[in-house]
Amino acid sequence: MFKHKTVVRSMKQTSLLLLCLFYSFTSTAGDNRRMSRSEYIALYKNDAVRDMIKTGVPACITMAQALLESNDGNSPLAVEANNHFGIKCAEWTGPSYIQDDDKRNECFRKYNSVLESYDDHSNFLKTRPRYSSLFQLDNTDYKGWAKGLKKAGYATDPSYADRLIKIIEDNQLYLLDREQSSTEYASTSNAIVIPEERVNPEPKKIFVPSVDAVDPYTSRRVKQVNGVDYIVARRGDTFKSLAQEFELGYWQLPKYNEVAEDLPLQDGQIVFLKPKKREADRTSYVVKDGDTVYYIAQLMGIKTKYIYKYNNLTEGQQLQTGQKLYLKKQS
Repeated sequence: MFKHKTVVRSMKQTSLLLLCLFYSFTSTAGDNRRMSRSEYIALYKNDAVRDMIKTGVPACITMAQALLESNDGNSPLAVEANNHFGIKCAEWTGPSYIQDDDKRNECFRKYNSVLESYDDHSNFLKTRPRYSSLFQLDNTDYKGWAKGLKKAGYATDPSYADRLIKIIEDNQLYLLDREQSSTEYASTSNAIVIPEERVNPEPKKIFVPSVDAVDPYTSRRVKQVNGVDYIVARRGDTFKSLAQEFELGYWQLPKYNEVAEDLPLQDGQIVFLKPKKREADRTSYVVKDGDTVYYIAQLMGIKTKYIYKYNNLTEGQQLQTGQKLYLKKQS
C-alpha cells in the first residue's frame, strides 16, 4: 500500500513537472515569435506617414527601408538597439550598439524607442547634402527615391534600389504616400489592422523625440548638440531672416556660428542660436576624409579656437584622415 502511494505521488510529480515544462516552452516560443511583415507594416505605418508630413520623405520609402534594414523588425539591431534603418554612428554622440557589418565590430546608433529611430532616419536624409536632390523629386516617385538612395551611397548592396521597389510594390506601400493614405491602405492591402489603442495608447498625446526641443514661438524644430540650441537652415534662409524669426540681433547668429554676416546659408546647414561651448561633451574625435576644423566645431557644438588650442594647431592647418583631435582640455 505504501509503495503504491509512493508510485502515484511520483507519477503526479512527474506529470506536474512535464506540465510546467510545456507551459515554459510555449511561453518562451510565444515570446520569441518573429513579427510578420504585415504586422510590422500595420504597427509602424502611421509613424512613416507622420514623418512624411513632417520632413517630405515618402512614407513608402521609409517603410520599405525599415522592413529591409530591420528584417521586418526582427534583426538584433532592431530588437536590442531600436535601430530599424541600419544607421551607423558617424556624427553621433548618443548610445551605440556594436555588431559586424561591412567590417567587424562596427558602431551603430542606439535609440530609446522605435519612434526615435524613425525620426532620426528622416532627419538623417533631410540634413545630409548628398540626399538633397531626392527632395526635388515628386513625393510619389518611389522608384526615383529608391535609385537615388542607392546612388547617394545609403547602402553598398548593388541591388538595394530594386529590393526597395519590390517591397513597395509587393505590399502596395505606395498607397501610404497618397491623401488619406492610412485608411486607403488598410482597406486595400493584406496588412493586419491593429486597433488604434495598441498603436498609440494615448491618441491625444503629441510624440516628440527626446533628443529634440520644440520652440513655442516658431514652427521650426529647435535641436541641441552639446547642450547648445541649433536649427537646420532651409532654402532661402539668411542670417537676417533667422534673426527676425528668433527675435535675435542681426549680429548674433554670424558670431555664434563663427562666419561672416553676408555668408549665404545652404539648405541643411547647422545654425546655432546660442554661443558654442569651450569643450564638447566627448573627449576626442577621429578625423574623417574631408573634415575641417570648422566642420567638426559645428558638429560638436564647440568653438573652433579651442580645437586649435587643445591640439596645438595653427589656423588653417590641414587635418589628416584618422587624426585624433581632443575636444576638451587635457590635464
